[in-house]
Amino acid sequence: MSDCSRTVEDVRTLLQSRKGFNPQQMAKFFDNWAETYDQDVKTLNYREPNLAVDFLNANFPGSREEAQVLDIACGSGLVAKLMVELGFKHFVGVDCSNSMLELAAKTGLYQDLKLAILGPEPLPTQTGAFDVVIIAGALRDGSVPVSVIREMWQAAKPGGYICMSRVDTASETDKSYKVSVEKELQLMEEEGLWTPVDTKEMDKYFIDPFNNYEKEQDAHYLSGTMYLYRKSLN
Repeated sequence: MSDCSRTVEDVRTLLQSRKGFNPQQMAKFFDNWAETYDQDVKTLNYREPNLAVDFLNANFPGSREEAQVLDIACGSGLVAKLMVELGFKHFVGVDCSNSMLELAAKTGLYQDLKLAILGPEPLPTQTGAFDVVIIAGALRDGSVPVSVIREMWQAAKPGGYICMSRVDTASETDKSYKVSVEKELQLMEEEGLWTPVDTKEMDKYFIDPFNNYEKEQDAHYLSGTMYLYRKSLN
């Protein structure tokens, strides 16, 4: 077994190593990270799944017990673990890493799990099948391309909800990625594909893992945005 007592600095070094990766390289990165992933994200106080699920839950009017949920970039199953506590029961997960999908399978929460490197490969799910489509943490440059947003829309049922979270990093590429994301969201709204339900911008989205600090009050926070849209009925 690998040592599960990594320090914050150890995890920062690991994350730094993935800068500039393309989606295929990112898949290998997560395959290699899977064994210590859950413990490492606790070490970093990673809150993006919690924030996204709380945001969705506050705005979702449907039956949680009956809702069919598509969890994109599901990783080890952090989102499903949080959603099941709120009454959601039906999950399909998609991830680029087979090792992460093996962890997700061990939760026993998913009815189906699918392997796909999104962007180079299409989203491997039925069209119009899900009441909720959620992506937390992966809507970023090098992980999931902006083109996947339309595939998420296609996977949702008419009237279904698409929940997305995105963190702002300090790099120029991520700033241009944010612009591309928001341009696509607006274009899809203008095309009548969906309507916005809520958008929430947060200055203190989570602590920058690359910023050195000794006390949490000295930490540098990254900003982020959560988006929730409802697919048009026709």
